Amino acid sequence: MKALFDQTCRECTMLITHRYSTSFSMGIKAFGKSLRPPIYAIYGYVRFADEIVDTFEGHDQASLLERFRQETFLAIRDGISLNPVLHAFQEVVNRYDMDHQLIEAFLDSMAMDLGKDRHGRTSFDEYIYGSAEVVGLMCLTVFVDRDQAAFARLEGPARRLGAAFQKVNFLRDMKSDFEERGRIYFPGVDFTAFSLEDKLRIEAEVEEDFHIALEGILMLPDSARFGVFLAYRFYTKLFDRIRRSTPEEVKASRIRVPNWRKALLICSTFVESRLGLIKQ
Repeated sequence: MKALFDQTCRECTMLITHRYSTSFSMGIKAFGKSLRPPIYAIYGYVRFADEIVDTFEGHDQASLLERFRQETFLAIRDGISLNPVLHAFQEVVNRYDMDHQLIEAFLDSMAMDLGKDRHGRTSFDEYIYGSAEVVGLMCLTVFVDRDQAAFARLEGPARRLGAAFQKVNFLRDMKSDFEERGRIYFPGVDFTAFSLEDKLRIEAEVEEDFHIALEGILMLPDSARFGVFLAYRFYTKLFDRIRRSTPEEVKASRIRVPNWRKALLICSTFVESRLGLIKQ
């Protein structure tokens, strides 16, 4: 009956994804059926690690994160965990031979959130790599199913897509990151004096990331391409809204794409994909 336990753990990560992210839930549903459970598992894992450092105030977050790290690698080694998120995640790591260094880099970036509220360029790049780029690489590991040549070919664009998503998140969440957690992620940026020049510089970086990422999306296997492209469309639409906003508006509120517009994006992206219109 272990199959029932395995399936229940996978369903837990699906529930976590649906509760925490409308956009990613919609995107994952666009993947081939075989890809959905492992991508839910990856999202559930990174979401819970993020919760430790973002929302568990009043608890010893450093100890909780270190315990999470230890239990992660015990689950991977033993092939089982009574924590449903870790159990589902270890299945993915072991099934797809995921590089453990990706997991270490991710957890290292989570630990940075507990002790660093300002970044220089070096620490920012390190944080972006561990918090976002490696998540793209975890997903790519699943998409290519141990095809090392395909992984090497797509690694760069996958990293740039993760970086673009994270930088857009930082712009979207600038107010809450600063007011609730005292964090400023972008190097050389002062929240209280966030200028148009600052905003344009960051947007140019994001635009370049998205441009390179799209090249890789077009080379993904059929089972993954539409889902990743849909997530790309969600984020570029959000990015467009941020670009049309003033620095003062970015500082004042969390910019969103309404769910009805997300639904329209799904329909239009589906039509474009069926007609072969997805291209650079």
